[in-house]
Amino acid sequence: MTKLFFLVIFTFLFGYRAMAQKVPKQTPNIVVIIGDDCTHSDLSLYGGTNVKTPAIDALAVEGLTFNKAYVTMSMCAPSRSELYTGLYPSNSGVCWNHARARQGTQSIVQHLEKFGYRTGLAGKTHIKPMEDVFPFEMIPGVERNCVKETADYDPEGMREFITRDKKQPFCMVVALTSPHAPWTVGDPSHFNPDELVLPPYMVDTKETREEYAKYLAEIEVLDEQVGYTIDLLKDEGVYNETIVIFTSEQGSQFPYCKWTNYDNGVHTAFVVRWDGVTEAGTRTDALIQYNDVLPTLLDAIGGETKDFDGSSFLSVLKGESNKHRQYAYFMHNNWPEGPSYPIRSVTDGEFHYIKNLNSENMYIEKHLMGRPDHTSYWPSWMLNIIENEENFNIVKGYMLRAEEELYKTTNDKYERHNLAEKDAFLEIKTELSDELEKWMNEQGDPGADLDSKKEFEAQRKGNHFVLEKAIR
Repeated sequence: MTKLFFLVIFTFLFGYRAMAQKVPKQTPNIVVIIGDDCTHSDLSLYGGTNVKTPAIDALAVEGLTFNKAYVTMSMCAPSRSELYTGLYPSNSGVCWNHARARQGTQSIVQHLEKFGYRTGLAGKTHIKPMEDVFPFEMIPGVERNCVKETADYDPEGMREFITRDKKQPFCMVVALTSPHAPWTVGDPSHFNPDELVLPPYMVDTKETREEYAKYLAEIEVLDEQVGYTIDLLKDEGVYNETIVIFTSEQGSQFPYCKWTNYDNGVHTAFVVRWDGVTEAGTRTDALIQYNDVLPTLLDAIGGETKDFDGSSFLSVLKGESNKHRQYAYFMHNNWPEGPSYPIRSVTDGEFHYIKNLNSENMYIEKHLMGRPDHTSYWPSWMLNIIENEENFNIVKGYMLRAEEELYKTTNDKYERHNLAEKDAFLEIKTELSDELEKWMNEQGDPGADLDSKKEFEAQRKGNHFVLEKAIR
């Protein structure tokens, strides 16, 4: 009887210990590592073959990779504002690049503060107003200027932040500046331009290959700095007590990527590693957007998730579900990066429907056509369309677009085959078109009228005209 008693006690204690090792900390630390203008499909994790990213891949081996994660707008200020507030652009007010969030908006800083977190940001900001909506503690050591020719990375400021008080949970955003253009960091000699596999939305010229090599060199720097950040967490003994997220932001500053609603613009890399919660080396097709991230983090620590446009995908992190959203939605307002060219679109994870609201206009974006330091390859594209029909169609498709576009992204990830006029796809086009119109109405989004200098300037001054129609 005595032996049986001790056997039961031993079994209970051992089982309890094993179980306790898998129970996550109630207030886990949070680290969000953000790339800058990194096209998800250029990463090996999403099928890229030109550049190796061992640190990002290693994180994925230990965590959960999202195959279908998206930003609502493929430009810096709107996507970061969405990530930090849990709101669509129409509700935060950040419907253009360089715009300010609406007064009274709360961000991850205020929400986590209620649970005793201190929240800091190392690196790039590109969010306004910092003092009211985004009052992060500014952590020194990581480059903040995304167009600087260097990408400084000194971990000591982050080390001080995470070790300052080990009894208090922390949230740290590490906003890296690679591979944002101009591509001046890293070592392009690691790549042979002639051997690179160019995506089919690029015109194949010597200049394109040279610039693409410079961009890939910056992805190497991004990966190195991701690795350094993870090593820092391990060195300080907090890695297994921390929810670690890596995301690549929107696509790069190549055509059909950033500044567009195409999949390579709005689709983002997204990996979560949470010891004892996410299953190592797994992937999910659950559809998520940036505005779902903050509600998920709050849900993970027992917070309220009702005052957001996004919703929690905690059940996906726990492996209890492989589904989240039915649809993801996208918008683009071209001002002040170029003349008005408003775009809205929606995806169900398989098909992507795009509505170009002023398709009679020519699409022009100033960084592509007016910044030779960023896009020195563009003149070579124009010179190579005269006698090459394929090259002509690439440039034409970028600058002159149909009113409606429909792509089956599950087998056409570069969106080269528009199905909008195909009778066989009329039903899905109608379904997605109706869903897009419904979403715009819910957001109080007037469509084309929003993409104007008048609205942008009014918003920067703290006034909102048509935006005030938004349903909060």
